[in-house]
Amino acid sequence: MASKLESTLTRAWLRRGPLALALLPLALLFRVLAGLRTLLYRLKLKKSERLPVPVIVVGNIFIGGTGKTPLTIWLADSLRGAGLRPGVISRGHGGAAETPREVTPQSRPEEVGDEPLLIAARAGCPVVVGRQRAQAGRALLTSHPEVDVLITDDGLQHYALARDVEIVLFDGRGVGNGWLLPAGPLREPPSRRRDFTVVNAPEITPRLARAVGGQPFQMQLAGDFAEPLMRPQDCLPLGRLKGRRIVAAAGIGNPGRFFAMLRGAGLDFRELPLPDHHDFLDRPFDGLDADVILITEKDAVKCRQLDNLKDDPRLWVVPVTARIDPALAEQIVEKCRGRSTA
Repeated sequence: MASKLESTLTRAWLRRGPLALALLPLALLFRVLAGLRTLLYRLKLKKSERLPVPVIVVGNIFIGGTGKTPLTIWLADSLRGAGLRPGVISRGHGGAAETPREVTPQSRPEEVGDEPLLIAARAGCPVVVGRQRAQAGRALLTSHPEVDVLITDDGLQHYALARDVEIVLFDGRGVGNGWLLPAGPLREPPSRRRDFTVVNAPEITPRLARAVGGQPFQMQLAGDFAEPLMRPQDCLPLGRLKGRRIVAAAGIGNPGRFFAMLRGAGLDFRELPLPDHHDFLDRPFDGLDADVILITEKDAVKCRQLDNLKDDPRLWVVPVTARIDPALAEQIVEKCRGRSTA
């Protein structure tokens, strides 16, 4: 039922149809309340905590997945390449931790969330999850005093944490119908201020650029090879999988983006879209007639910890890498180095 409702709303949010129009009064109320909350922080009637190192927020105003995790990993790698020592804090979607908790290879998705586990594995920097991001940031800096810049994965609307750089990420859907929740897909108006705009899309058309605003940087996700779930050393170029019976499964915010990438690699397959942050306890691969089941890295984090899946030879993971103009990282580094310490 929840999945059907989500699908119905997702379709409605891409146009200004009858359902979106019916929800417009609620969207106007949402805008007033969200604007009031933002104003309270601007007037300092609600307090934002500033940490002793620069804070970079990677977030979106379009609800659902736009590619924040690959962007966070790219940013951590780029900052390290510039001589900085980054750490990452996250809410940890689905995680059960009430207090800040560091993500380790032994952490479980139900404790810290699937995306933080992936970031910790790929970015190679300290990752701490917590419901209160300022508290998570303090905990990370206490445990890792060498860290000199923090990236917060999501949290654009978490104004209790002061930030030095805001990156707003969109994908090819742009701003949908342009309306706020629940009549549209937006948490905040497209005109909200930000330092940088990134669009995760194969092409940024003039219409898309006008919709998202700013001077957007393009992000493209590339997946060139696949690796067996428990044997990453046995990776193969995606083209080597042609001719096999393939099912592609994705439990991410926008499964269509994963499927489009695989089709761009010339693969023919059957799609199996799953809910975002799917836990795989319903055994969705049982009975599938396939030689190969291609899954995302985010889903692989959970599948590796399930006894009924980790030894399934059909499961192959497709790692993706974000490709972005290096000028974005250079400008972010410049902003961070220009900030005076707290």
